[in-house]
Amino acid sequence: MKIQLDQRRKRDAKRGFTLVELLLVLVILGALAAIVVPKFAGRTEQAKETAAQTQINNFEVVLDAFEVDNGYYPKGKEGLTDLVVPPKDAQNWRGPYLKQDIPIDPWGNPYIYECPGKFNPATYDLFSHGPDGRAGTEDDIVNWSTGRSTGRK
Repeated sequence: MKIQLDQRRKRDAKRGFTLVELLLVLVILGALAAIVVPKFAGRTEQAKETAAQTQINNFEVVLDAFEVDNGYYPKGKEGLTDLVVPPKDAQNWRGPYLKQDIPIDPWGNPYIYECPGKFNPATYDLFSHGPDGRAGTEDDIVNWSTGRSTGRK
């Protein structure tokens, strides 16, 4: 009986993975990660761009509501605060037009609002500097037509 138990222990000890087998599994996992990770990394940036465009669209809705109530769009560079705090000259202000404070863009920067706008002189310009945080670059998310075929306004 003791001999059979010793043989079984030796046989069980030989059933473990060898170092070569473990290394092979690690190489396979590394190769899969090299293929999959870059695909998901690009989707994160795309999701942030979509979120910024959605926030700009939401701003447009509440800015239009402000304009309907007051007869004008909030003026100046600090005009977005008029959506939360009533301006002195707004007789028909029915806000706050935003349920929360003024949101920041997905990259942690404030949205830029200018009224009258440089690109929309009859209304306003509203934009995010995008992932690079710099104004006037190709990755800006804006509320005017840029002529690019990126799907952004």
